Amino acid sequence: MSESLYPQSTAKHGQERQRLTPDAAEAFKAFSRAVFAEGALSEKTKQLIAVAVAHVTQCPYCIKGHADGALKKGATAEEIMEAIWVAAEMRAGAAYAHSAITLETLSKHQETNNG
Repeated sequence: MSESLYPQSTAKHGQERQRLTPDAAEAFKAFSRAVFAEGALSEKTKQLIAVAVAHVTQCPYCIKGHADGALKKGATAEEIMEAIWVAAEMRAGAAYAHSAITLETLSKHQETNNG
């Protein structure tokens, strides 16, 4: 038997969230509908952005849900994969850019020890 770290999301989970915090659950649903509605960005573009962000935040529920959403809005497999590559570059780029913090720390340490 294979056990997953993440349980399968079910309607029962949604009902329980709704029961425990109905106002917050409704507000979140309304917020989500507003965010993903057609606007200056197409619904497809918003779903592709969500796919990329989901990979950076590493949320398996979001990855599945927004990959599904992107497909339903007409995204191709190639577009979805390109969005994921953009996310990967941004994640790697952030590590590279933040190396400036380490370089400054190393420089200050060297000045302190050699000064």
